Amino acid sequence: MKSLFTVLKRIYGCKTGVLTLLVSCSFLLESAFQINLIQEENERFVLSYPSYFGNKIYENAGNPLTKNGVALGRMLFYEKALSANNNISCGTCHRQELSFTNGERFSEGTDGTLTDRNAMALVNLLWVNNFFWDGRAQGLENQVVIPLTDAREMGQPLDISTQKLQEMPIYPPMFKAAFGTEKITDKQIIYALAQFTRTLISENSKYDQYLQGNYQPSAAELRGIALFFGHEERGDMRRVASGHCHGGPKTFTELYHNNGLDAVAQDVGRAAFTGLAADTARFRVATLRNIALTAPYMHDGRFETLEEVLDHYSEHIKASPTLSPFLRNTSGEQDVYGLQFKKEEKEDIIRFLNLLTDTTFISNPLFSDPFINK
Repeated sequence: MKSLFTVLKRIYGCKTGVLTLLVSCSFLLESAFQINLIQEENERFVLSYPSYFGNKIYENAGNPLTKNGVALGRMLFYEKALSANNNISCGTCHRQELSFTNGERFSEGTDGTLTDRNAMALVNLLWVNNFFWDGRAQGLENQVVIPLTDAREMGQPLDISTQKLQEMPIYPPMFKAAFGTEKITDKQIIYALAQFTRTLISENSKYDQYLQGNYQPSAAELRGIALFFGHEERGDMRRVASGHCHGGPKTFTELYHNNGLDAVAQDVGRAAFTGLAADTARFRVATLRNIALTAPYMHDGRFETLEEVLDHYSEHIKASPTLSPFLRNTSGEQDVYGLQFKKEEKEDIIRFLNLLTDTTFISNPLFSDPFINK
């Protein structure tokens, strides 16, 4: 394991005899590490989730989840050798403690280049079929290829990645345990990463506990729930509940909306993928799971706080031809858009959104960096 050897080298210096000993020790530690992760029998990995999440899940029959495949995928998710300069991994831009986002507006790639969109949370991907803000990748197996090879991200061709992993003593046995052969291929890297990321399920927030009868929300939290999932008429202006876009109990729907950020879009969003003018400035609706942990918000990370987000939806919607119908003016008045929330309503909605934080998800050791001795 190069990362382990590098740490030992920094501690003990570069004397030849010491390094020879370190290589031997490093290999023994790698072997013990590997044995701890893989199993003799490659059993199926069984997912569990609440029934109210629904069964419209996206699995790949050709890539069934196995315990060894998921364990290998976890290793690869945090493996910096998959980047051109050996300096970043998937986990660099998708940090577990931030619900697998990175806390920055844009992510820094292997050569220091910034991406042009905010890193999306990796959570409950089993229910997602089209990935990225514009939905351009169908299926997790297609999704994982893009950040691995994109020059602005990890920037490394898959054939180079396979060669590097093949030369690292820890990986050939793990690939054999997962896929039956020590010969590492592009497809196996992709499949292992897809397997691991399919297991990133968040289902133990206070809101989940409430749905299961194990948590009693406060009066303010209950008002927030009612505001979020209900809808009513306010004069001539229809107040549309956020639940229309963000869905039911799993708080995610695979929809694309122009949410009124700009009158003239700097980023055309889904239209760049579909070529349709009607998709201009439309972006995938983000999951609200762990939303309190995933700032900054929107595809370009322009909002630092949930308060700013609600102010936008309430009073600062920008009209444009493709604006979501849920945010359009229906009152007959000119230049009246948005949900027009009162101050106390915003506060109650934020209390509800805080219920979606799942501390077990962000501390689950099965999702953590295996290269860090915790």
